[in-house]
Amino acid sequence: METIHFWETYHDDIRLFIKSKVKNDHITDDLVQETFIKVHNKKDTLKDESKIKPWLFTIARNTVYDFFKESKQQAIEIVEESTYEEINTEPEHSEKDCLPGLINALPQKYRVPLFLSDIKGYKQEQIAEQLQLPISTVKSQIQRARKLIVKGYMECCNYTMNNKGKLVGETKSKENCKICNKKKH
Repeated sequence: METIHFWETYHDDIRLFIKSKVKNDHITDDLVQETFIKVHNKKDTLKDESKIKPWLFTIARNTVYDFFKESKQQAIEIVEESTYEEINTEPEHSEKDCLPGLINALPQKYRVPLFLSDIKGYKQEQIAEQLQLPISTVKSQIQRARKLIVKGYMECCNYTMNNKGKLVGETKSKENCKICNKKKH
């Protein structure tokens, strides 16, 4: 069978299937194209023509799986490779000096979504898609990470929470800062 026949007969079904998984038109189109390139390259391996549809959907499912696996790994690598230098641009010691250390101290499951959301500016839906997690999980991980950052400021810099729920206090000198001194050792 020719690839054009597969395309004409199953393109819409494959596109709907992929769209249901990735929820993004541009990515869907790319993955549909990638799926049919694989179909073209592997069409000679199809032994039983009565199983064309399951064979096509297996290729599509594996293409989507590979996409998410690669996206998740890229997100983790972005965070792991980052030096967080973009966070602090002030010459004197401030609460921003402590932030990279506090972020680094977070467990990875909180650090990655927080970094992608609050530092890189990704929308939570994008993060959920990239990490293959439900949006509710991503939201709770980001909230938990923020609470751990607040707790870190309270422990490191003796900040307190005022009656409006805001952190208040004065940043310690660099020599007395637990987080900044930890980076030196």
